[in-house]
Amino acid sequence: MVNKSNEPAGHYRPRVLDDVLKLRLESAGAVLIEGPKACGKTFTGEQFTTSQVYLDTDHGALEALRIDPSLVLNGKPPQLVDEWQLEATRVWNHVRSEVNRRATPGQYVLTGSAVPEDDTRRHTGAGRFARLIMRPMSLFESGHSSGAMSFTALLAGERPTATAGLTLPDVAKLIVRGGWPLNLPLPLRAAAQANADYVRTVAEVDISRLDGIRRSPTLVQRLIQALARNIAMEQKVARLAAEVEGEEGTLARTTVYDFLEALRRLLILEEQPPWSTHLRSRATLRTASRTHLIDPSLAAAAVGAGPQRLLDDLNYLGLLFESLVVRDARVYATTLDATIHHYRDSDSLEVDLIVQARDGAWGAFEVKLGGEKAIDDAAIGLLKFATKVDTAKVGEPAVLGVITATGGYGYTREDGVVVVPIGALGP
Repeated sequence: MVNKSNEPAGHYRPRVLDDVLKLRLESAGAVLIEGPKACGKTFTGEQFTTSQVYLDTDHGALEALRIDPSLVLNGKPPQLVDEWQLEATRVWNHVRSEVNRRATPGQYVLTGSAVPEDDTRRHTGAGRFARLIMRPMSLFESGHSSGAMSFTALLAGERPTATAGLTLPDVAKLIVRGGWPLNLPLPLRAAAQANADYVRTVAEVDISRLDGIRRSPTLVQRLIQALARNIAMEQKVARLAAEVEGEEGTLARTTVYDFLEALRRLLILEEQPPWSTHLRSRATLRTASRTHLIDPSLAAAAVGAGPQRLLDDLNYLGLLFESLVVRDARVYATTLDATIHHYRDSDSLEVDLIVQARDGAWGAFEVKLGGEKAIDDAAIGLLKFATKVDTAKVGEPAVLGVITATGGYGYTREDGVVVVPIGALGP
């Protein structure tokens, strides 16, 4: 097997997505794995395929594909087609045809680090393709969380206990390092530099290469910095436009929308949508999404923040920690086929994290750095929130919890709210 991932052969770190991918290969003809560059898609795909073709590095294969796709997409199944979006229409149509002809699941794994401009997935892929999203590593996957308090157990009504040894300085370092597999063995300073280079490459190369539209690298960099400053907050395009000021003046909103869409297609920007539910109270739900970069390390890199600077600004560290929790929650939610939301209503009551499983089970979590008073206040808010939800229509919450950066113990309080250290959270 060819190993394109730059990690030593035989040193694959299992991913939460592994079991999900294995199941999809048993039920779908082709599986599409999308995720940002360097999150580990290729290495994971290599573990579950028999043959591989790499369209971003094998220029001969790319040229042959443009002449006759059957020359390239004829490997022993399952076949990995890496960076398939480089010839999206040809690959998609041929794979779809082959899946129909062979009438057997597990034929192809397509991996891509950008969503095609004409999103080919919309065209007659139902019943043939399964789509998965891979994100950078969670703390459980990187070995920094025991996973003893899993989403699966909590949403099943279980109340596990745990101990976790992460300190606030540890969490600050983990945020700066990020969940990029190739960064794990690097010294922290080198990992931070790699993340800064990642942001610069997105601004200077990737965003224009995406669709051939020339976009100002300086303005893109400033927009990423503005997104970083507003991490885990509700997205306001006017505010972002005002923050991206240069010699040309304030950036036009239409340009901001274009840049944001490009970052979404590069799978760098991922919003956290509001939870739509039924309420008992007269409060109305707010509908703005919260803004997150795919990994909080990119936000820290964009604003040039190292661990000590984060520790000197606990408010910003708290926002980045919330973004880290959202990243990990999205990874863990994959096994439950669950979605991740936030809640805010007209009474200014907010909940940082709502997990909604496909079977209807749901849980609500507040995210705090730590401290007894902060946990008490968060628990009071969660209990108040629970009285507003019309449980006759959506059911009782399976869990109300506070996810903390520090505090070495995971337990259930007398009021029923579960305290979950991030170093114990898992799938």
